[in-house]
Amino acid sequence: MAEPPARPRQLAFDLPVDSRYGVEDFLVGPSNEAAYGLVEAWPAWPDAWLRLVGPEGAGKTHLAAIWAKVAHAWTVPAAEVVEGNVPHLVSGGALVVEDCDRGLRDEAALFHLMNAIKARGGHLLLTAREAPDLWGLRVPDLLSRLRLAPHATIDPPDDALLRAVLVKLFIDRQLIVDTGTIEMLALRMERSFAAARALVDALDRLSLERGRRVTRALASEALAGLSVQAGLSAEE
Repeated sequence: MAEPPARPRQLAFDLPVDSRYGVEDFLVGPSNEAAYGLVEAWPAWPDAWLRLVGPEGAGKTHLAAIWAKVAHAWTVPAAEVVEGNVPHLVSGGALVVEDCDRGLRDEAALFHLMNAIKARGGHLLLTAREAPDLWGLRVPDLLSRLRLAPHATIDPPDDALLRAVLVKLFIDRQLIVDTGTIEMLALRMERSFAAARALVDALDRLSLERGRRVTRALASEALAGLSVQAGLSAEE
């Protein structure tokens, strides 16, 4: 008797993910409560600028987007902060500069930007993964000013927040996952926001390729795959 033909694998495309950055979509827990409170306190900040620090995927962009909407701020990557752009960047009165520890290429321009924002009575939100001492800065005055700037830190998530983040990420991808699978993932995965994003992305792809819903078996396969990838990266 002939075996039935194998079910064809579906192709996984990089379709846009419905990532919502509204205040109602930001999940608050012990790890980010202080940062959320300080950003929400605007315009009653202790200074004209605020540093927002946290690991990749921690929610810095989301929190910055919440502030940008309220403050009518522009958002630019650090690479766009160059001397010729400073007058234009200051003209809006409020500005978010993202990834200052990775993309900054004109330290003098950032120093002048901070001076100009303060002189105008505006506000500046700077995001980074680490403290300024680890940015590799060469301008002492800029490093000193950044060290003294008020800052808010987002720490790795606790158990409850990690589960809530997983649920939100699955909802963003319109995936229905039972609570038992969420619990299993939260117990076995790396405890970080970035890991949660990578895991949900892997499960989304696997679910589409196999034409199956997200089950514990599929979740275990995704965890194993990410573990192998992490091991290979560590060997390189």
